[in-house]
Amino acid sequence: MSGRVVVIGVGNPLRGDDGIGPAVVEALRDRVPADTVLAVSDGEPGRLLDLWRGADTVVVVEALRTRPARPGALHTLTLAEAAGCHRGTASTHGFGLGDCLALAEALDLLPSRLVVHAVEVADVELGTRLSEAVRSALPALTDRAAASVRRAHARNHEP
Repeated sequence: MSGRVVVIGVGNPLRGDDGIGPAVVEALRDRVPADTVLAVSDGEPGRLLDLWRGADTVVVVEALRTRPARPGALHTLTLAEAAGCHRGTASTHGFGLGDCLALAEALDLLPSRLVVHAVEVADVELGTRLSEAVRSALPALTDRAAASVRRAHARNHEP
């Protein structure tokens, strides 16, 4: 076990609520242990796999599209639940996280532990502002991601 913990904020800060992943990564900068890897990704599977290569724990922060939409609603998904999120069903990106996880499994690149923290979004149109509902959810989403990082580091330091 490497003990490596990686947080990946998936999204595009120039597409409204899709910027929530990068916003959480920025908010975590002074809240997690210094050896935590904090990264931002556009969600392209090859880049995601490269970012989490060799990690024991990966925390992904993502925007979700749901129907009916409940903007600001928070979700925590296990690896199995996230694997069921394929393109067009939940992700705001060209390839869904489920597609990326299927590729990772086929290539034997799944991390030992993966958790996805997500928020349902209202607006992913061009623009740099988060909607009010998603902006209001940012502190709670950041708290969830920080708690996952703390648990991962605690597991890594168990005797």
